[in-house]
Amino acid sequence: MLPPDAHPWVTSGEQDRERPRHVHIVIMGCGRVGSSLARALERRGHSVAVIDINADSFRRLGPDFHGRTIKGVGFDKKVLVSAGIKQADGFAAVSSGDNSNILAARVVRETFGIDNVVARIYDQGRAEVYERLGIPSVATVRWAADQVLRRLVPEGSEPEWRDAAGTVRLLRLGAHDGWVGRRIGDIETAIRSKVPFLSRFGQGLVPDAATLLQDGDTLFVAAGNDDVSRIESVLAAPPPRH
Repeated sequence: MLPPDAHPWVTSGEQDRERPRHVHIVIMGCGRVGSSLARALERRGHSVAVIDINADSFRRLGPDFHGRTIKGVGFDKKVLVSAGIKQADGFAAVSSGDNSNILAARVVRETFGIDNVVARIYDQGRAEVYERLGIPSVATVRWAADQVLRRLVPEGSEPEWRDAAGTVRLLRLGAHDGWVGRRIGDIETAIRSKVPFLSRFGQGLVPDAATLLQDGDTLFVAAGNDDVSRIESVLAAPPPRH
């Protein structure tokens, strides 16, 4: 596992390029959601720091958790620095308070320049407003720990469905912010696979080639086993410049 203050790396070589990139993620909130997210990230080999105002909450992480735990509030700059925010690749604000989550998300984006931010918002209406303002959010009605995980770390996803022979699967993936505003047809060309449907604000949508990807969309991609690593790598990076 990388230390919390390490920079992300991608090893060289054809085999290594297929491995998911190891990253450092800071999580505010160690309730059921935050603790589940932290354990899931650590199982994938990523480094994690968890912030919570109540130190007893860290018990939810279990004895096998090896990441950092920091007592404090996630919008305190000193607390964030202690959590390794300057070297972080992503931030999840999943405490029980909408205001705290939004404030922390704004501090992380505006002060530390972290673009890969997800904020949990209980009020669906407010969530949509904040997403239009450029603050990605996940409201409770369309929220689950794995959705935040896929937003933070698109690589290394688990298949949503697999055929009986085990040769074809349906992947549920997030995409790098650089793909927002791109046509689904262009995305399909880039990944060389079909996107039969996507999820937007908790509702399914069958796109056509001209449908534009919006912030917060979840892509469902049909893929063969040999194509998974390539597709994940393409979507985890910004679109290539031509």
